[in-house]
Amino acid sequence: MRLEQNFVIHRSLDQVWKAFQDIPAMADCLPGATLLEDRGNGVYSGHIQSKLGPFSARFEGEAAVTQDEASKSGHVEGKGIDKRGNSRSKLVLDYRLEPIGTDTRVTILADVTLSGPIAQFGRTGLVTESANIFIHEFVGNLEKKLSNGTTGVSTAAVKAPELKGFSLLVKSLIAWMRHRLGLSPS
Repeated sequence: MRLEQNFVIHRSLDQVWKAFQDIPAMADCLPGATLLEDRGNGVYSGHIQSKLGPFSARFEGEAAVTQDEASKSGHVEGKGIDKRGNSRSKLVLDYRLEPIGTDTRVTILADVTLSGPIAQFGRTGLVTESANIFIHEFVGNLEKKLSNGTTGVSTAAVKAPELKGFSLLVKSLIAWMRHRLGLSPS
């Protein structure tokens, strides 16, 4: 499944780029994510937990992160296993930052592969809508983190909560239905 997301962070390109260099701080902004270890050379281990309706998954795995300061872009390759539910995930993600006036636009292109029981959600618009909600939460958390300091990121200031299943399911279904009916987002 291919996902594309664009969002704006209300901070300068330099400030957002600096924040993206701090992988532990970025992990704190991701709902349900826990960074466990920096294995060196841009490789990190951790887990991400989320719930969608009755389905709960905790993907344990690792991600390799490479960044290019000249183009203000990065590449992430991750994989994880939900041992309890016997599902697997693989992620290949590219991001690019660019200035938009005094703000920064972030563009994300991701290829997500799901296998096992969780793959049933990959066939619906719920995954796309869940990704939209996930990104919205990430942006809000990053904005809070950046507002705690004038130039840096305070890792202790913000820790994103786990996305709760029923809440995420309801938000996703409403967003999907609004999209299908041609209504504007609320």
